[in-house]
Amino acid sequence: MLQESNAIALFPQLSDEVLQHLQDYGTEIDLNVGEYLFKEGEHSYDFHVVLDGEIQVTKQVGGQEKLLAKHQRGEFIGELSILTEADSFATGYATQPSRVLKLELKTFKQIIATFPPLADVVLSTFAARTKAVESQLQQQEQLASLGKLSAGLAHELKNPAAAGARVAEELRSRFQESQTLALRLNQYSFTPAQLDFLAQLQQDSRVSHKLDLISQSDREDEITDWLEDHQVNQAWQITSTLVDAGLDADKLDALADQIPDVAINDVVHWLGANLTTLGLIGEIEQSTARISELVQSIKSYAHINPLQQHQVDIHQGIENTLTMLGHKLKGGIAVTREYNPNLPLINTYGSELNQVWTNLLDNSIDALEGKGKIWIRTYQKDDYVIVEIADNGPGIPPEIQTRIFEPFFTTKGVGKGSGLGLDIVHSLIVDKHHGQINLHSQPGDTRFQVLLPILGNGD
Repeated sequence: MLQESNAIALFPQLSDEVLQHLQDYGTEIDLNVGEYLFKEGEHSYDFHVVLDGEIQVTKQVGGQEKLLAKHQRGEFIGELSILTEADSFATGYATQPSRVLKLELKTFKQIIATFPPLADVVLSTFAARTKAVESQLQQQEQLASLGKLSAGLAHELKNPAAAGARVAEELRSRFQESQTLALRLNQYSFTPAQLDFLAQLQQDSRVSHKLDLISQSDREDEITDWLEDHQVNQAWQITSTLVDAGLDADKLDALADQIPDVAINDVVHWLGANLTTLGLIGEIEQSTARISELVQSIKSYAHINPLQQHQVDIHQGIENTLTMLGHKLKGGIAVTREYNPNLPLINTYGSELNQVWTNLLDNSIDALEGKGKIWIRTYQKDDYVIVEIADNGPGIPPEIQTRIFEPFFTTKGVGKGSGLGLDIVHSLIVDKHHGQINLHSQPGDTRFQVLLPILGNGD
């Protein structure tokens, strides 16, 4: 809720004299508990004054209803929409039986122009409320953004963690099988030369050999025929493992030349079990590496002191952000990077730039609705590092392009956007970093261009 310390500036009560004057021009509305005075997204250009009861104002942010204010007798609502002639950015409804005075747009403007006591209060309150609401919603927008990123990261972490747990369970079974088969080989009393051959064969077979589909199928048929010719039980269970390890009929013939026929079945199954075990260990390594990568991205994304400037690698910040948003990119969105490999480090606020990349990329992702392309290009021009983030979505209509950086302006549906994402971007780039942000948009090519001073002359 808006800060109590600003209550006088944010919620001034109109005097009885002003209320009496307004009642001559307005229409009274009676509201029961729960009835709406106005709804978010509606074309509500009316000015309202609470005569009795209480009106609560809320806004959908990140899928949750956030309380902005409670208005009681003498307090007014609706000046933001009526002065900007923008759709209502919040919802107002009665929390107790209420009576509200409604002034239509034309009437309100006439009174503002001819009745100074009201104009002074409304205009000063408009400025104070706009600043306070924007500040509050910016914080909530950032928290909502972090919430979405956290949910996505939980999903990203869950996949390798679940894979690791599944593989560990299978590894336990395969390890026991390998141990049992190793004990069975003792009965054959292999010579030192034979044991050295088996050890070398296993060592040579550790590297995975990927074949194209046709070659893979042909090799599997070849191995299957060899195993069946040498009476190896359940050949189908180990054929793919042997092929992936690079074995073929010639190598298996060399194996058969080294050991007695009676041992071939157990030796081949022992080799297959060991190779499978090694493959499972490799999968666990991949899972843990992915978890480590995600954790490192989280640390790099979030740990930077927001109050101090640092030497920042723009590419690392963008890549960390892409990792954080990875769950939203899967399934049909391709990202093309055109990075300048010689881009200099810049002295700036790294964590706040990460918020910029998050908002711009998240907007592109939303515009693509699950399918399309995003391009990220970096280069240097004079004393600026330039980052371009583009997508091939439907574009932003020309008639609203000049308004997209305005606070509370959004083209998204109710509850899907606070209208502060690009306002935050503009504030961080222009006000905090003394940079520039430009927009070019047409169907199939929406491009945000961010210019950042290399020397970092931010506040």
